Amino acid sequence: MNYEIRPIEPNDFPALIELFQGLADFENASDKMLNTVATMEAEQDYVRGFVVETEDGTLAGYATYFITYHTWVGKCMYMDDLFVKDSLRGAGLGRSLMEVVINVSKVEGCKSLRWQVTKGNAPAEAFYEKLGATITDAQANCDLKLEH
Repeated sequence: MNYEIRPIEPNDFPALIELFQGLADFENASDKMLNTVATMEAEQDYVRGFVVETEDGTLAGYATYFITYHTWVGKCMYMDDLFVKDSLRGAGLGRSLMEVVINVSKVEGCKSLRWQVTKGNAPAEAFYEKLGATITDAQANCDLKLEH
């Protein structure tokens, strides 16, 4: 399969919203996907990541990230999501996305790259461990919704 990995562009937002919903559906959290194209456009300065575009122009997956500061380590990168359409998994797209994100974190001078994996997603856990990641149960998510 021929594909290109490139930075996210604003004209990708409609297709990305569909992919975001695909991830939410995969994680049985459809009701939690609240993002919209309008929100992405208003907040585009914060949208960082890459898309996988197939030769026919379809977006097959994405990875999003941001730079953060961890008090114990220093400058780090956090990968918020990595997602490839179910029908295209196993073709190396996820690995290619990870390689690009890892490279960017190195170029940015980050000391670590961190992300989460949904508990019970054994294929993802195996994939990440194969890349050299350590998966721990040391922390749980805390999510405080803010009203505006």
